[in-house]
Amino acid sequence: MEIISKIADLQARIQKFKADGKKVGFVPTMGALHAGHASLVNRCVSENDYCVVSVFVNPTQFNDKNDLQHYPRTPEADCALLEKAGCSIMFMPTVDEMYPEEDTRIFDLGSVAEVMEGRYRPGHFNGVAQIVSKLFAAVMPHRAYFGEKDFQQIAVIREMTRQLQFPIEIVSCPIVREADGMALSSRNTRLSTSQRKNAVNISQTLFKSRTFAEQHTVTETIAYVTDTLNTIEDLQVEYFEIVDGNSLQAVASWDDATYIVGCITVYCGEVRLIDNITYKV
Repeated sequence: MEIISKIADLQARIQKFKADGKKVGFVPTMGALHAGHASLVNRCVSENDYCVVSVFVNPTQFNDKNDLQHYPRTPEADCALLEKAGCSIMFMPTVDEMYPEEDTRIFDLGSVAEVMEGRYRPGHFNGVAQIVSKLFAAVMPHRAYFGEKDFQQIAVIREMTRQLQFPIEIVSCPIVREADGMALSSRNTRLSTSQRKNAVNISQTLFKSRTFAEQHTVTETIAYVTDTLNTIEDLQVEYFEIVDGNSLQAVASWDDATYIVGCITVYCGEVRLIDNITYKV
């Protein structure tokens, strides 16, 4: 595995791969890699001739400077995980490399970016679009892989890819969970032992809500999940919305769409955790 920090060096290597008729897959990450990331890399390796993984904590997508400051960084462990998974190139640029000058682009990403995370984290998805578009331009892969834990982000990236006409296939991959059901996240490492014990209630309540939903309305299911979690120590629901899985717009009835997903964000102490569950496909 090569470790590259300069865009020009990365493009030179990828140009050689493509000149040989090889397929290039790409997994963009912010590091602090875990088994969820490894699953993306494994799929990328299996479906392409070369796998490029970026490790870059992007400052423009954090609307909370404290969150940026405390975001976990584990470059040595990341390198070991990627090498074991069969990654071809680990791309680790500096902030100056990715942003030699301020990126002032403002994206109109439509309704998929205005709800949920878009409402509670103003500017977040614009920052995501800025960095992912820069990375796509640097790598120009045939396929790019994203985890479904960030369900809304995938919809936003698809829209950005369409608008900028990148010839890149966006591949979404299932959530990877720990043995007790909790969605794997780099942020989990910031939880204390007691917080981690309480945080598993997020996924467990979502799983139980599937059965609850069979006999209850959308509104009742939202109240059940929210009220259940808000009674648990350390947990405070920021939002729980049940939406059309394609448009991401809220549904009022289980009959409003053929694909329905519940998306949740919960604070566990100061750590912001997200998860989602499919109710109807």
